[in-house]
Amino acid sequence: MELIRALQLLKLNSVSLAWVDAVWGFEFTHTDPLDPVIEEEIKEDPDVFKTIYKQLLPFSAEDDDDARSVWVVFGENGVSAKPLVAVLSYFILRAKAKSPSLEQRLCGLQAASLYLLLLKIPGSVANKVYHQILFDTCLNMPLKCWPQDSGKKRKKDCLKSSQGDPKTGKRSKPPKKVSEEMEIDDDEDDEEQGVYFSPQDLLKLREGIVLLVRTLLRLLERFSLRDKPQSADSCVQLFTQLTNFEPVIGDLSFSQERNVDQLQSLPELSYHGLGLLCSTIHGEGDECRRRVFRKLLYVILMMKTQERSKPCLLAPSQAVCDIYVFHIVDKQREAALPLLRILVQHICHQMVEKSEYRVSGAQAVGKLMAKMPCQDYAAIIKWLYSYSRNNKVAFRMFALDVALVLLEQSERDVDDTVDPELAVFLPHRFLVHNIIYNHRNDVSPTVRGHALHCLAQCLELGSQNATKCVHELFSNSAQTMLESGRSEQTLKRRETVQKTALTFRTIELTKHKSITTTHRSVMNSSLQNEETLTLFKKHVSDPKTNARKSALETVMSLLKHGVISCSAENLSILSDRCRDPAVSVKKKAMQCLMDLLAALPENREVQEAWLRAVLPAVMDSESSVQEKALECLDHVVIAHIKSQGKYRDDDTSQKLAWDLLGLMCEKCQHLSRCFSKSFSVWAPQQKFTPGFVNGLLSHTEGERAAAAWLLLAKIASCSPKLNYGTVLDTWENTIRSPVVSVTMTCHILSVLGDIASNLNDDTKTRIVDDLMGWLKTFSLPLEVISSCVDTLVRFSRSDNTQDTLRFLDRFCGELVSVCESYLSAVILQEKGAENINEDLLVKHLHTLGVASLHCPSKVGKRIFLVVQSVLTPSEQPVPAEGDELPASQPLSQFKPNSMSTVVRAHAVITLGKLCLQHEELMLKYLPVFARELEVGTELAVRSNVVVVMCDLCVRYTNTVTRYIPNISACLRDKDPIVREQTLIMLTNLLQEEYVKWKGALFFRFAIVLVDPDPAIVDLCEYCLVDLLLKKSPLMFSQHFIECIFHFNSYEKHKKYNKFLQTESEKSRFSLKGRQNQGKRFRIYRFLLKNFTDEQRFNITTKICQDILATFVDSELPLDSDGSELLADTFDILSLKEMKLTAMSGPAAGEEPQEDEMAMAKAVLQVAQKKLVSQVQKRNFVENVIPIIISLKNMLEEQHSPVLKHLMAYLQVTMQEYRSEVKELFAADEQLAAEVEYNLKRFEKEKQQQMENQLASFTFSPQRNVSQTCTYIGNHAAFTIILSLRRRTFAGMLTPFRTHSSPTVFSTGKPNNNNNTAYTEQ
Repeated sequence: MELIRALQLLKLNSVSLAWVDAVWGFEFTHTDPLDPVIEEEIKEDPDVFKTIYKQLLPFSAEDDDDARSVWVVFGENGVSAKPLVAVLSYFILRAKAKSPSLEQRLCGLQAASLYLLLLKIPGSVANKVYHQILFDTCLNMPLKCWPQDSGKKRKKDCLKSSQGDPKTGKRSKPPKKVSEEMEIDDDEDDEEQGVYFSPQDLLKLREGIVLLVRTLLRLLERFSLRDKPQSADSCVQLFTQLTNFEPVIGDLSFSQERNVDQLQSLPELSYHGLGLLCSTIHGEGDECRRRVFRKLLYVILMMKTQERSKPCLLAPSQAVCDIYVFHIVDKQREAALPLLRILVQHICHQMVEKSEYRVSGAQAVGKLMAKMPCQDYAAIIKWLYSYSRNNKVAFRMFALDVALVLLEQSERDVDDTVDPELAVFLPHRFLVHNIIYNHRNDVSPTVRGHALHCLAQCLELGSQNATKCVHELFSNSAQTMLESGRSEQTLKRRETVQKTALTFRTIELTKHKSITTTHRSVMNSSLQNEETLTLFKKHVSDPKTNARKSALETVMSLLKHGVISCSAENLSILSDRCRDPAVSVKKKAMQCLMDLLAALPENREVQEAWLRAVLPAVMDSESSVQEKALECLDHVVIAHIKSQGKYRDDDTSQKLAWDLLGLMCEKCQHLSRCFSKSFSVWAPQQKFTPGFVNGLLSHTEGERAAAAWLLLAKIASCSPKLNYGTVLDTWENTIRSPVVSVTMTCHILSVLGDIASNLNDDTKTRIVDDLMGWLKTFSLPLEVISSCVDTLVRFSRSDNTQDTLRFLDRFCGELVSVCESYLSAVILQEKGAENINEDLLVKHLHTLGVASLHCPSKVGKRIFLVVQSVLTPSEQPVPAEGDELPASQPLSQFKPNSMSTVVRAHAVITLGKLCLQHEELMLKYLPVFARELEVGTELAVRSNVVVVMCDLCVRYTNTVTRYIPNISACLRDKDPIVREQTLIMLTNLLQEEYVKWKGALFFRFAIVLVDPDPAIVDLCEYCLVDLLLKKSPLMFSQHFIECIFHFNSYEKHKKYNKFLQTESEKSRFSLKGRQNQGKRFRIYRFLLKNFTDEQRFNITTKICQDILATFVDSELPLDSDGSELLADTFDILSLKEMKLTAMSGPAAGEEPQEDEMAMAKAVLQVAQKKLVSQVQKRNFVENVIPIIISLKNMLEEQHSPVLKHLMAYLQVTMQEYRSEVKELFAADEQLAAEVEYNLKRFEKEKQQQMENQLASFTFSPQRNVSQTCTYIGNHAAFTIILSLRRRTFAGMLTPFRTHSSPTVFSTGKPNNNNNTAYTEQ
């Protein structure tokens, strides 16, 4: 018989019975070596096991009633099953050895297949063939015999994250080579690294695995595992691991039953096996399905093991697994639905804390929940709501992902099967309001940011219900029922989760009673739109970068979809963030505005906000931000400029580009310098071809003329080829036109100046005559006068310096002479001022100022007195031309006269320009300017005096520096315009180092931090932190000690607060007294917040030595002033800003990431904290405690009220040394006892206070430096304000006006509109 002959190849008769008994005795866990001779004889035929398998296969068919039993055949031929099983086990265990060869692996797989085939034959149990350990060993064979290095190579190719992030240089933890459940130790991995397999070898191994799996499937069709739970678990384990063994070609379908032989891929075979294990033959009830679902859980989670810290990306397997679960639910609906709910809970509970896994897991949860009936669906939503309030950040993050996925599905209607108490969980409104929106104020910045991101995504979904729910949040008529965020926002959630992952039972989430009782009742009044926007304004100023970026995305979506109006105030939320301290936030804000502009290209408010945000970013200090801004400008504006013939009104992109250029000619003229910077970058790139320039010239007539000339004014200086004829024709038309645009005229003049060097002499002469004739009419607006003079100066340029000077003396001198004649006739002659034309007088003064800068030799002393007479009446006779100027004037200030404030303000600017060219005049009027700042009453005059003095400081630094105290005193001026102007000008001087931090300047700067105008406070913060602190990093720490003395007006210290000040200045800048304590500490906190840890450590020691020790040594008296100073000092030492950041723990609600870099960082932080703590403790013991003990005794003797401040400081400080109080205060046992008592009382009071105030506590993000840029949105970028002051030949700053002149002007007669003074800005 063929079977017997095949069995003889195994040499069963030659195997000793003792060896067989030993194998069975070891329970197949170990085997002694088989006789080498016998083993070699068996191996002579490499297909010995295949041959036996083929001959034995017919006996496994149960439906063949005529077939003889194999056990009868064995008995008749003297073949015993015991030695057969022993020999098979030997080859199986040999394949499990370390680094088995290909032959051993193939023999092991074939022997295991043969053993499973024996089990399938009826009567195997009765003949004692089945052994659980050997059966489980066979189940482990596929993955044991498959080379682990091939898996590693596939994983390396698929999982790119294991290579780390090339941008950050961070290297993530490499994936584990072999699953722990395969029970292959590290030594085996090391040895296997030297074994290599060819593709043909791997193909042979796969064939062996497929044979084993098919044999197992045939076995499971008949062989019950009802009483063998361990074997059943092993089967499930094998099948789930094989689901991702190899990719599946095509789509898997489980709807139709197929024979095992028809299944080709291992995943198909595996899912078929899982289906068999769910049948009743392997157990009653849902235990079998529960076992299968528990293992499928990790496929859905894309994990190979139950260890969440070592996942591996198996996304294709997850999709197939989802389909298979749907198949099981559809096939066994009633029995599978309870397990489906449990499966969803476990997916949520064991989700990996990485974004790519969360997104895929949320999609899986959404698909599974779609299979649930409404009752179960609502119950899961209720469970998800509790899950979303768990104390783990990962849980709350995943709940948001799941909610977003569920919102993509159709909203479910409430039917009769749903319990009334669960009906509230079915609408999408619950997901949006109670899960997503409620986490906007989460204690964790990561969750806050993700909640805002999800809220923005709700508006992008196709579901109208989700969009409607978001609209309700911002609707004045919406009655929303939102939960109080206090426990979710401020306290770490104290929820306990039942650890039931291994038993695969329902996960119950039990909340602490303090959470369940903190629901907010239905609001009595509707949620107002303004209140909600206020919250979002706080979010865009969140301390955490990612939270701010998510808030910006949300605001953009709200604006884009019309949830909130595109008002200037709402749009400023986005534009202000383009000056955020974080580079990534700046870029995000610009991208949000780009998206908003693309969605609403015709909205004028959006266009203006885009310009105010993107243009200033061109001058940002960060190159990457500049590049982003230039990219935006190029994409939106430059790329869509085409010739007149190609322009189409229906082309939104072209129309938008011209609309933006038009706005730059109107409302956004102050951003012109930023736009010019863009062209200086683009020019070397040869972006502006002749074709582009000619296309632009085609628009110089018509409705887009002003915008076209704006671009030409920027391009002319860098464009080699320009059609001069078009420019000259337009100039001729401008000269002859009765009414022209102010802005366009300035741009035409700029282009004329750029092309001046390329014009012939006749053309130059004609244009110069036109300019002079135009200027001498004095009918031009002030902006055009300045542009005309600038163009005139550019026409004067030549290679010969003397020719240039003669040109300027001739033409500018002529303008000066004309102005002098007019002013003398009006001001110095009798009755000359009776019929004065104020507008004409202002234009003559302005022309005199700008022209005199270019011809100082033509400015006579008579002109000085003429301008002076505008400011104050002169009692002395006016000297004739050529006479000497009197040595001094009887002036102490600018006295009121018949001239209006507007005229006097312009006269100050003109006088300042004259002073720039004549030092003796500067020396005479500098004290007058200083006196005017002190006693002057006219706002415009005082503001212009500040500008003039600061400009004089640039030209005459050493002389004007003495008057910096007079200028800085204006930081406390009664008018906010003067305070703002002074702050800007002083910051400019400090940046350029014309002024140093001497005297009381720093303290006057710091006091602006408590200015009554919030915009000025924001500007001051921006100046100090973003501009000045970067230039002088030690600025805050060097002045901090003296701040304490200065703001308390304490002058008894021998070293501090000793600079000279008048009594009026002292009273103006004093913050002394209890009523000003809040202001003082606002300044202290701001300075400390910007300290480094080293500076905080040093300042603590310095405070003890320079303040506390001086009272102990009786250098300073402990009087009322001293007590106030000492109380401030102890309160400062108690501030949380004094605590070293290295000693602070992780942010509230944050959990450490479980990867190598994060763990290494955490270890480093712990070591750093320990080291810093030791140094800090040593400093505290050696330098602080002795002074504190002495000072405490002194205060007790004098019964000083400062004692309570000292004890409060100790109470705060000793929190870190709670267990070392007696040791640290060994020198004063009474003090140690008092500190311990106070600490205990403080802890009780803190706990009681927390419980009492829970209901009223709301999240409020800390104010940080990122808020300082809010000023910029309202006043244009501060950096732009500083740079917009265009310097002329002599260094004088030309006026920067926020109240511009009329957009058009008449060239035929004087303009009757009164021009406002220079600094009414």
